[in-house]
Amino acid sequence: MGVLQRFGDAVRETALEGDLGSPRPTLASGRMGLISGRSGRARLPAVAARPGVWVSALFLLLLVLAAVLAPWITPYGAEGAGMPNMAHRLQAPSWAHPFGADEMGRDLLARVLYGARTSLALAALVVGSSVLIGIVVGLAAGAAGGWLDEAAMRLTDVFLAFPPLLLAILVAAVLQGGFTSAVLALVLVWWPVYAILVRGQVAALRHRPFVEAARAIGATSWGIAWRHLLPNAVGPLLVQATIDIGAVILVASGLSFIGLGPHPPAADWGAMVNNGRPYVLGGAWWLAGIPALAILLTALACAVLGDSLRESASPNR
Repeated sequence: MGVLQRFGDAVRETALEGDLGSPRPTLASGRMGLISGRSGRARLPAVAARPGVWVSALFLLLLVLAAVLAPWITPYGAEGAGMPNMAHRLQAPSWAHPFGADEMGRDLLARVLYGARTSLALAALVVGSSVLIGIVVGLAAGAAGGWLDEAAMRLTDVFLAFPPLLLAILVAAVLQGGFTSAVLALVLVWWPVYAILVRGQVAALRHRPFVEAARAIGATSWGIAWRHLLPNAVGPLLVQATIDIGAVILVASGLSFIGLGPHPPAADWGAMVNNGRPYVLGGAWWLAGIPALAILLTALACAVLGDSLRESASPNR
């Protein structure tokens, strides 16, 4: 859970010290544009050529395709959706069931694919909602400054003061678990990260000459923020969102493991690990081992891809 514990410090340092680099604004074709540093562009092919990067990207692409096409990939779509088949209960991996069958006789491969749909959808909703909230709060705070900036940053400090995992558990438990409850709980944990990130990028640029030039020709404060300041935060947002997809899946699986995630019979990797745990010592290792491996590989792939994007965008590395 080190990712969660470093939320506030790491993101604040990235936003304020320019760890991701500050693109240079320029006036082109009658409007402001962004020019990335040559060093960042030069590093991108080298970073992308690393085996770990393209393997991670390929794995995530195949995972998304498998999740979307799950009903057509597996002949056990009904079992993947939750229908039991007790005749195959605890069946070991075989040609008919490559990942074996679970404690309800359901094909585990189908359950893992349907679990990918749940995990990826939940992570996309959490990260997408957090980015939107963070953009609005961060833009308002960074562009306006003054009391609004102070109030917005103190609000984010309130949320960051709570241990993120405990806050997510508390909110999900109050809302009695479920897919929607897990999304709301995790959005409350994640949005301050993006608010601080956007605010730091905007505050660093709001007094630059290109902003003063836009203001001199009659651009409004919100127009400047949306048209000229927000594009500078797109790169850091993309990097943070890529890393957070894996982190959200880890935390959401933890919520499901303790019964606060999507309710049965919906397939969820964390719940599958919990349900298969009692059978591991009896020899049915695949019940918990395969879903746990799916969680690990997905989080690792997102982390590797996100770190590579961060390195390619940073002029200081």
